Amino acid sequence: MRRRLVALLLLALSGCVPASHGDVAARADAGPSALPPMKIFASPQPAAPAISNADLTRDFLDLMFKLESGRDLRVFTRFEGPVSLRVTGDVPPSLRPDLSRLLGRLRREAGINIRQTNDPRANITIEAVSGAAIRRNLPQAACFVVPNVSSLDEYNGARRAGFTSWARLETRTKLSIFVPSDASPQELRDCLHEELAQALGPLNDLYRLPDSVFNDDNVHTVLTGYDMLILRIAYSSDLRSGMTRGEVAARLPAILRRLNPAGDGQQASNLSETPSSWRKAIHTALGPGTSPAGRRNAAQRALNIAERAGWQDHRRAFAHYALGRMLAPTDPQAANRNLAQADALYARLPRTDLHRAYVATQLAAYKITQGDAEAAELLIAPHIATASQYENATLLSTLLLLQAEALDLRGQRAQARSVRLDSLGWARYGYGPDWAVRAKLEEVSALNPANG
Repeated sequence: MRRRLVALLLLALSGCVPASHGDVAARADAGPSALPPMKIFASPQPAAPAISNADLTRDFLDLMFKLESGRDLRVFTRFEGPVSLRVTGDVPPSLRPDLSRLLGRLRREAGINIRQTNDPRANITIEAVSGAAIRRNLPQAACFVVPNVSSLDEYNGARRAGFTSWARLETRTKLSIFVPSDASPQELRDCLHEELAQALGPLNDLYRLPDSVFNDDNVHTVLTGYDMLILRIAYSSDLRSGMTRGEVAARLPAILRRLNPAGDGQQASNLSETPSSWRKAIHTALGPGTSPAGRRNAAQRALNIAERAGWQDHRRAFAHYALGRMLAPTDPQAANRNLAQADALYARLPRTDLHRAYVATQLAAYKITQGDAEAAELLIAPHIATASQYENATLLSTLLLLQAEALDLRGQRAQARSVRLDSLGWARYGYGPDWAVRAKLEEVSALNPANG
């Protein structure tokens, strides 16, 4: 199930300055009167995973033998044989091309024999329904996957009868993924990646993973090279459904030597377990239903836990980032200090380029509010390619909008207009409807002191 840490990852920047109280379209009127066509990413560019086989063994077992709730699973499960998939419901135009690209990656990179079909007996059904229908079933979910059903209507009855329990599975034969038909193209694509990966493989999320969609921080939104390696291991011919944790562990050394040969020579990171108190604090800070003061307090608790534990990894950096985001509306200087600490930590760590790109949007936004265009541009420039590589259109469009404001501050109006126009094509994929794109345009432009 995909849980959204909305306050963090929608990249709302208005906390850095007083919010505009005018019509949302007001600032957009100063930009293009008609939005440009939506842009889409071309060929995937996943980075090859660089991980020790000791860490990979631990990760794989924790991902495959636990649920997100922490409950242990008795046996390993997957689909045995070719996997068929069909799409039903109110299907948005972007779903099928994004799904086709994802299925191609699963075949090439994970070695999974998965194909689309129109057969109602398909192993996997992706049903596009309204976001409201999803929230009626799981209020905090953007999308979700369940076993042993073929439709949302069937799910409602099967859940009451106890037929949708992952813990009861011995193998995977039939399941459904429910995705929002009225979400932005990127939100829909992100759901496809995470939920289809969960349908095929891991049922758990781990905050200790820096470069994976199997992490509730939602930094990564498309399957990474690491994720594809995890899935390739899951569908190795040396494994089969019904194996115990011990039986799988005994097979892993030979599998990993074959699939990740460089991993035998790499040193293990041996990151400590993530305590439930830290996870709860992060979800309180960044999830729905908490007051601003409650969010700030929860983010501070998460940082305190990380400091007491002596963490120097991406989880401590993430706590600084979360606290910086929560402090932005009330104490911009303290927010900036925490964001700078997050960036300094991430800069020392491997596999955190995308994390730094998120931090850069906040640091650059602060610099723009101060009228420091040169510093903002230096913060933004290294991360535009990163956002593109990881196919994150919301992040890419935000970086470009910030760059346009910095150029405006320097008096380079023509170049600013060109960059802003480029950003809007990506924003249409990332944010969806025109009103959302124009709202983002106004939000970022409000950071610029030259705009009053």
